[in-house]
Amino acid sequence: MIFDVLTLFPAMFDSPMDESILGRAVRQQLLDFQVHNLRDWAEGKHLQADDAPYGGGDGMVMKPEPVGRALAALKQKAPNSRVLLMTPQGQPFNQGHAKRLAQEDGLIFLCGRYAGFDERIRESMIDDEFSLGDFVLTGGELPAMVMIDAISRHLTGVLGNTSSAGTDSFADGLLEFPQYTRPADYQGMKVPGVLLSGDHGKIAEWRREQQLRRTLQRRPDLLDTAELSNKDLELIEELRNEKQ
Repeated sequence: MIFDVLTLFPAMFDSPMDESILGRAVRQQLLDFQVHNLRDWAEGKHLQADDAPYGGGDGMVMKPEPVGRALAALKQKAPNSRVLLMTPQGQPFNQGHAKRLAQEDGLIFLCGRYAGFDERIRESMIDDEFSLGDFVLTGGELPAMVMIDAISRHLTGVLGNTSSAGTDSFADGLLEFPQYTRPADYQGMKVPGVLLSGDHGKIAEWRREQQLRRTLQRRPDLLDTAELSNKDLELIEELRNEKQ
C-alpha cells in the first residue's frame, strides 16, 4: 500500500509515522509512506499555495494550480492511487471505509488549511471527501493521520496478531466486548468467572452477549445495520426488557 500525503506542514507527520505499529510497518516496508510539501509545486518568489477568496471574506483559499501539479506528479508514480480530501464537508469516516480503502493500490491524502479549497479542486481532482465528525480542526493533517492508522490495521502483516482487527469495535458492526487481564481480583473488583473457566464455548457466548449489551447501551444506532442472527435478536429483546 502506498500512502502519499500532501500538506503545507510535513513535519507534523514525523513522530506519528516513526512510532509504534505504524513506525514498525514503515521500517518493515509493509507500507510505503511519503509526505510531500505542497509548496514544492507552488510558483513565485513566496511559493504561494493559497490566496484571498473571490467575493471577499475572511481567510485564505487553497489554490488549484499547486494541487493539480502535485497530484499529477504523484499519479505518475502511482497511477491507481485514490485521492482523498480531508474536509468537514466530507462523509463521516468509519470502519467500513477503512476496510474498503485498504484494498486500494495507493491513497493520496490532501490536507487543507485556512478557509478551505478552491471548488475546482473538488470538482476535478478528488475521488472521495472524508470528515472525522461534526467539528472543525485547524487542518487536515490530524484526520489524515487517523485514517492512515485505521486503514493500515487492515493491511497484511501490519498487526502482530492477524486476528486482532477482527475483534476491534465496529469490525462486525458492534462495539467490542470488555477485556480483562491479571490480577483476577483488583481492590475487590473481580474478573468475570466465565473468563477464568477455560470453557471457550461459554466465553464466546459471554463475549457476544457483552457486545450486544454494550452496543445497546452506548450505540444502539449500530444495531440497525449490524449483521445479527436470530439468537442475537432474541438476546437483544431480553436485554431491552431488562431495562424496563
